[in-house]
Amino acid sequence: MLSGPDLGGGFLHQLSIDAEGEATTFTFHAQDGGSDAGGPSKGPLDVFGFAVTAAPCMFGGPRCWHRRFLLGRLDAPRVRQAYNRFRFVLEAMLAQAYEDGPVPVEAGLREIVRRLAEPLEAEGVEWYIGGSAAAWLQGAKLRPRDLDLGTTRAGVDRVAGLLAEYLIEPLAPTDWPRPGIVRGARAFVGTLREGLRVEWAVPLESRAPLPLEEWSGRAGVARLSTAEVEGRPVRVTRMEYSLVRSAEKGNVAHRSVIAEAIRRIGPDRELLRILLDRSPLAPADRSALLAEVGG
Repeated sequence: MLSGPDLGGGFLHQLSIDAEGEATTFTFHAQDGGSDAGGPSKGPLDVFGFAVTAAPCMFGGPRCWHRRFLLGRLDAPRVRQAYNRFRFVLEAMLAQAYEDGPVPVEAGLREIVRRLAEPLEAEGVEWYIGGSAAAWLQGAKLRPRDLDLGTTRAGVDRVAGLLAEYLIEPLAPTDWPRPGIVRGARAFVGTLREGLRVEWAVPLESRAPLPLEEWSGRAGVARLSTAEVEGRPVRVTRMEYSLVRSAEKGNVAHRSVIAEAIRRIGPDRELLRILLDRSPLAPADRSALLAEVGG
């Protein structure tokens, strides 16, 4: 055990390290802490990528969660730093996730662009904003709750260095629920009480990217557009990515406003058809989505 029991957001936390051969696994543990941790908590941790553990809770009691990171023993100081920031900002993140707490998107974006734009552009590292924030920056009338960044393998490490003080998960090979095993990191950009959740990663499996894939980790694959943050141009993914994702999630409100924004600027029909061809949406739903944007 490296730390714990510690408190944060209504949970009891522990940071542990397990070594097997040359592999070292750091684990963030959390369990419902009740009144001992200022609880009950505002909600479960799966929204932040935590998984329910099958093993008994470290300190007894119900509902245990964990996040694992594969790193070397010498990385312990930066793992501990991210672990401490995670539990310090957890109350604010839970309020955003479960109580519609304020998300300072504009301030967070300004800080991201201020820290990333010039260094990454000078080094020729591709980076861009994706997800709902990209749609919002292009005029979709929605309010993003977090920020997804796309970049290359080298960019993942560089972004983590530029945002080091904000990390809530260390840069590491780890398991993300949807993409699987990635090299990535997460941050909470702002103060301990108010900030913007940010994440970025690339897949670790060696494979050729799909045509126009959004998060391939390769430069020049995603189809991008340009938006502005305080007069500075930034690259953003086309809104068709968010449109299809919203339809797959059944998020009718987001789908409607994104479709409206796409109609206003004109659809990328080729991109939309490619995304729909590999979508699990039913054929009728795909046709309806094409018709909705004039495709």
